[in-house]
Amino acid sequence: NGRDALAIIQSQRPQLVFLDVMMPHLNGMDVCGKVKNELLLPNIHIVLLTAKGQEIDRQKGEAAGADQYLTKPFDPDMLLNLARQVLFSNT
Repeated sequence: NGRDALAIIQSQRPQLVFLDVMMPHLNGMDVCGKVKNELLLPNIHIVLLTAKGQEIDRQKGEAAGADQYLTKPFDPDMLLNLARQVLFSNT
């Protein structure tokens, strides 16, 4: 759920986070917004995953601070490649 995700992000400060937009307690966009705008952790790369593919939803994700917004279904290999790119681009 979103509250647990936010607590984990705040305590562990991961480099990369995949969030589903539709989660209980806090949705993915709310978690993203809190991480980027309230906790001021801009170096955490956040990818929002969702079935909501309309342009207005994408714009809301960008406004929340998401680094990427991917609609379902997506290729799992593409997610793996994205993770490699984000996690190993600074090495």
